[in-house]
Amino acid sequence: MTITFNPYLNFRGNARQAMEFYQKVFGGELNIGTFRDYERTDVPAEVQDQVMHARLTAPNGINIMASDIPANEDLTIGDNITLSLTGDDDATLRGWYEQLSKSGHATQPLIQASWGDTFGMCVDGFGITWLFDIAGAQE
Repeated sequence: MTITFNPYLNFRGNARQAMEFYQKVFGGELNIGTFRDYERTDVPAEVQDQVMHARLTAPNGINIMASDIPANEDLTIGDNITLSLTGDDDATLRGWYEQLSKSGHATQPLIQASWGDTFGMCVDGFGITWLFDIAGAQE
């Protein structure tokens, strides 16, 4: 079982440009999915082609994830980074989610996401936002 720890960066409409820049700096493979790709009909039409989720995976161990935050949602430059834990160790990740949530509060309960994984978010007692993505069953 594996767990990966990643920074998750949030942008206002320029996540694609930022991630393409980071790819030039660090190398690696960049995957980008838009709100349209994920069939997110709950966001305004003008952001459908913006980045819902991007991931840069470099052979040197650097992993960076990012997304665009629609204009109708809060984004404060300087506070636009969260910490992400992803993996297939369900029990460990759920335990960490519970502990971190208990010290602060859950902002998104752990639920099955449209991409098949279990996803949740919380803010710990120190004000740090954490994202959890527990891999779904592989076919």
